[in-house]
Amino acid sequence: MNKTELKEFLDEKVLQYNHPKFIESDPIQIPHLFSKKEDIEISAFLTATISWGNRKMIINNATKLMKLLDNAPYDFVLNHTNKDLEHLNSFVHRTFNHIDLQQFIKSTQHIYKNHGGLEESLSVKNNSKTYQKAIHEFKLKFFEINHQQRTQKHVSDPLKNSAAKRINMFLRWMVRNDKTGVDFGIWKTHNPANLSCPLDVHSGNVARKLKLLKRKQNDWKALEELDFNLRKMDKNDPVKYDFALFGLGVFEKF
Repeated sequence: MNKTELKEFLDEKVLQYNHPKFIESDPIQIPHLFSKKEDIEISAFLTATISWGNRKMIINNATKLMKLLDNAPYDFVLNHTNKDLEHLNSFVHRTFNHIDLQQFIKSTQHIYKNHGGLEESLSVKNNSKTYQKAIHEFKLKFFEINHQQRTQKHVSDPLKNSAAKRINMFLRWMVRNDKTGVDFGIWKTHNPANLSCPLDVHSGNVARKLKLLKRKQNDWKALEELDFNLRKMDKNDPVKYDFALFGLGVFEKF
């Protein structure tokens, strides 16, 4: 495939997968249960945080998690008591357990009370073109309050060369307005041109087969290479191609 053919092929796959039907089998269905901005972004942040492993298990555990938060995540985060936190003791998703969840609730409250909320605390500053520094600085703010060391691993740091797949997926959900009702586009102060593809095994393997990525590891350096090539196809909305790469990898075993 030449460059024009590749772009046409991927644009077609974006149209195929960036479709409301996609919601039915994807963790993005959890924030779609809510209508209030803060409920959407908090449920999305927590769901994205546990989005690794089997998708069915992710959706089941994220559904359980919302029930534990009384299906009112913003109210729970802002107004929880210590007794409320104890009710979370039954929660576990792989290595993310109740200690991590309780910390995430406390740290998210800290973000809303002291840093203007998730939208403000993840915004790209100083003419930066990616979220690399924004995510690093968000992690620092998130763990400013007293916490156990173990929980830090659940927020990736791109300055330590992590591809930060889950937080980049969360950012795609919040920032990108896809006009089809899959991604939310509720963070109007953010620019979709700055987004990076949530790089995982599936999208990475497909990107390598399509010669969009040469680097072997799925790390931030690989993400920069992939970003560069996706921006050549659409500089204003590069991560729309996440739907194509993911769909080809997961649904078509490309």
